[in-house]
Amino acid sequence: MTDEFLTRADYTAAAQFIAARTQHRPTTALILGSGLNPLADEIAHADVIPYREIPGFPVSTVEGHAGELVIGALSGQTVIALRGRAHYYEGYSIQRVTLPIRTLHALGVRTLIVTNAAGGVNPDFVPGDLMLITDHINLVGMAGLNPLRGPNDTTLGPRFPDMSAAYDPELRELARAIARVHGIALREGVYIFLAGPSFETPADVRFIRLIGADAVGMSTVPEVTTARHSGMRVLGISLISNSLTRGQEQVSHEEVLAAGKAAVPKLAALIKDVLARAS
Repeated sequence: MTDEFLTRADYTAAAQFIAARTQHRPTTALILGSGLNPLADEIAHADVIPYREIPGFPVSTVEGHAGELVIGALSGQTVIALRGRAHYYEGYSIQRVTLPIRTLHALGVRTLIVTNAAGGVNPDFVPGDLMLITDHINLVGMAGLNPLRGPNDTTLGPRFPDMSAAYDPELRELARAIARVHGIALREGVYIFLAGPSFETPADVRFIRLIGADAVGMSTVPEVTTARHSGMRVLGISLISNSLTRGQEQVSHEEVLAAGKAAVPKLAALIKDVLARAS
């Protein structure tokens, strides 16, 4: 377990660097998971900042994660999109993985829309489905790797944040209504966070299904935990990139990326209308 306790000064340095390179002042952020980067191409009047230029920012080494901020206008909102994310399995501390969330909050972001590619554990799910995240299981956090571990700065958030409604009920209801309008079959379920990078064994899948998970992935939960600690509203959507309940089919990252590409149009329609109608 790697300890790295970051402070407000770290988040402020990153935020000031970004603010100096754009005139946009975003209030909503999008985190785009594996294969979902094309949505950022629709942002107008965009300023683009590579992660590697931002002080302290973790840089993703995974294919399908472009590693840049895209800041501009989308559906009448000023947004900042993260094209890709860093993961704990890449060797970063869990605190470093979530530095971008603290930076977003320091920039004035108050609503976070987080997406990911996830393996389907619910036997009713098929590749290409979208799943509205209703709750999560922080299995890695239960083992001690919680991004809030260490000294707590009460100016950032409380020592013991409430997680009973981690995913904003009003935003979830808005997403449901928009999905109905567009005729999008929107699944709902619980996302479980595993550290990775190996995919799950059949025994892993049986276990996580038994404890209540509908989809499994290697991200999102640390980001959401940090966002809620900061008081941000969160909407989470998983793309079901593969099914983990169908015999001994092998899973590959290429499969994940292909599913993401195929699902972009309906995910983009959903997110753009949420932005247009969210208050």
